[in-house]
Amino acid sequence: MKLDAHTLVDGVRLAHRHVPGSTGEVLVFVHGTPSHSHIWRNVVPAFEAAGHGVLVYDLLGYGASERPVDRDTSVTAQADLLAELLRQLDVPRCTLVGHDIGGAVAQLFTTAHPDRVERLALIDSVSYDSWPSSTWQQIIRDHLDEHAAMPEREFAAMLTGQLAMTVADPARMTGETLEAYLRPHRTPVGRASFFEHQVRHYDSTPTQRVAPLLGTLTVPTRVIWGAEDRWQPVDHAHRLARDIPNATLATIPDAGHFPMEDDPSRVTEELFTLLSTPAHHHAGRC
Repeated sequence: MKLDAHTLVDGVRLAHRHVPGSTGEVLVFVHGTPSHSHIWRNVVPAFEAAGHGVLVYDLLGYGASERPVDRDTSVTAQADLLAELLRQLDVPRCTLVGHDIGGAVAQLFTTAHPDRVERLALIDSVSYDSWPSSTWQQIIRDHLDEHAAMPEREFAAMLTGQLAMTVADPARMTGETLEAYLRPHRTPVGRASFFEHQVRHYDSTPTQRVAPLLGTLTVPTRVIWGAEDRWQPVDHAHRLARDIPNATLATIPDAGHFPMEDDPSRVTEELFTLLSTPAHHHAGRC
């Protein structure tokens, strides 16, 4: 799945793929970390084939999007950029699908702009004080302040080890799939960007701040979770499903933190289930 367009949003360049569709439904996919839009490659085509509008993009500092120096790439800043990207692409309302920290972006965006979200899907999302996981806390302690001195081979081994934890079946994170996740970080700039744009912002303050607002949401919500998630255990899914009104929970057996790698057809099925739920419409256009 190729991101074939670039849009300047608040002075920074975001890579994206935008297919308007013909059904009136628009799905916006927000990836997490350590990831980029590649993670949606086995999910998005089914929605495009069904005629739905689709927007897939790389967060600022990720994938093919710009990696600016001295620019805030926290989930709070990413939610603001999403709002502006949707305005520029004339997407007034959407079904918002967020994975991992993309789920934090989705929580922040939906609570701030409830009139712009018709349905919400949270897939193995960070939430509350659930992040960073213990393994990432150790990496932050060991490497964040001296990452420039980290040899390329050591970096690749570290990230490979982390990515192996994202799937229930380790064989699914090998070969070309593994390389697709490593590729954005193969250069010195890519490695620096990984720590400065991603790891430095592994901070649960925004999700703790938004947690009390989850109870105000009225949009139909599907919480989708890999039952074998080692970074965000399924207990968090149950808590989100309890705290968000109109939320239903789907757990995917034999799937880890990246269920789009372990079982993309099941993720696709769950999103179609969400789409079959009548959308929450607000009066007026935002």
